[in-house]
Amino acid sequence: MNAGLGRIREDLGQRLKIYRARRARARSKATFIGVTGSSGKSTAVSLLGHILAGHGRTYTRVLANTINSLVSTLYRHMNKQGEVDYVVFEAGASGVDTIGPMAQLLKPHVAVVTMVQLEHFSSFKTLENVAREKRALVEALGPDGLAVLNADDPNVLAMASGGGHRLVTFGESETADYRVADISAAYPHTLSFTLHWRAGVLKLKTLFPGEHFWLPTAAAAATALELGVPARMVEDRIAAFEPLANRCRVLVVDGGPHFVVDTAKAPWHSLSLAFDMMARSRAGRKRIVLGQLSDFGGSNAKYARAYESAREIADQVIYVGEHAHRSKASQADRDSGRFVELRTPKEVSDHLRRTAAPGEFILLKSSSSLHLERLALAWTHDVKCWIPACGKKEGCQTCGLFEVPFQEHREFVKKRRHDRWRQRLRHLFGG
Repeated sequence: MNAGLGRIREDLGQRLKIYRARRARARSKATFIGVTGSSGKSTAVSLLGHILAGHGRTYTRVLANTINSLVSTLYRHMNKQGEVDYVVFEAGASGVDTIGPMAQLLKPHVAVVTMVQLEHFSSFKTLENVAREKRALVEALGPDGLAVLNADDPNVLAMASGGGHRLVTFGESETADYRVADISAAYPHTLSFTLHWRAGVLKLKTLFPGEHFWLPTAAAAATALELGVPARMVEDRIAAFEPLANRCRVLVVDGGPHFVVDTAKAPWHSLSLAFDMMARSRAGRKRIVLGQLSDFGGSNAKYARAYESAREIADQVIYVGEHAHRSKASQADRDSGRFVELRTPKEVSDHLRRTAAPGEFILLKSSSSLHLERLALAWTHDVKCWIPACGKKEGCQTCGLFEVPFQEHREFVKKRRHDRWRQRLRHLFGG
């Protein structure tokens, strides 16, 4: 009985939130921009929000990309912030029919699609299903809407058909409205490229360590230019943008290694991009730490093929986690130290501490479950949370508890909350 009443209250509460969200969306005069894609969308959203913030009042919602997050964005955060000029929202697809409801609620003026690849395999099964899901954002555009599509991806470009909205494309294709050329990145030299468009050529310089970041950068630049942001401002804002935490952000340790931390996700289709970034690097010694692949699906072959690629690039390859034994590394590679198999992030951290050389380049690549960002954080912080898998989806920097032993997290958070209430009460009563 009580459980039934609880579900009813929860359902009514969610309906009320959605009602408020729809009202907030209907009242707003902002330009709403939705960004989706199998990869690159988080960076595109953050970078676009950063560019637009130099041009007008902007609210950006990144990483938290579900329907509940959108509801919260519309009925809570926007009301707190007052009227804004732009709302940039990342729309993620975790399964079939997840983007459609978000698109209908967001009612975007602009829809940006970065690429279509087979992620969340257990939910989608085929590339066609992924494309169909992403297309829902474009289909939600009104007649005066704008679609910004990747000209190099046929599954994205196919979304241009059937709509009465305006369309622009970006990519390396000669037919792209925003054509990318002269792509260059070889760490420590970061990404730069030229962007050809109807008003001329932009020389874009970024802080990204790899060439593959041209795609979200071009998507963000094309969208901003179409929205009337001056070209010089686009160039300047892009040049100053810091990569997102755990998405190929570089951490340089004084007198120690240079880490490229790419630990938010590790889908098979993007693994070669991270490896290519390492191959192009001009650093002396290179090491690759590989944790867990996303959508593993029980395939031993993927870990073995990943090792074959990694060993051609790096002086040492380290596998960590429950799938570390799937590398099929030879005994000779194990004996020589070319390959190292470890079980926990703490073991890898200790190994790196013992063996790191000044200036070496270390790629940390894994899905978020292992939180391999701790390996880099341990060089600048006193990391004490070394549980192999904590179950939290957000990165350690967002969690903020990596300097507290995992078993003390609950009590620490409870005490911190209590202390904040005491401070508020003291401030309220003039204490």
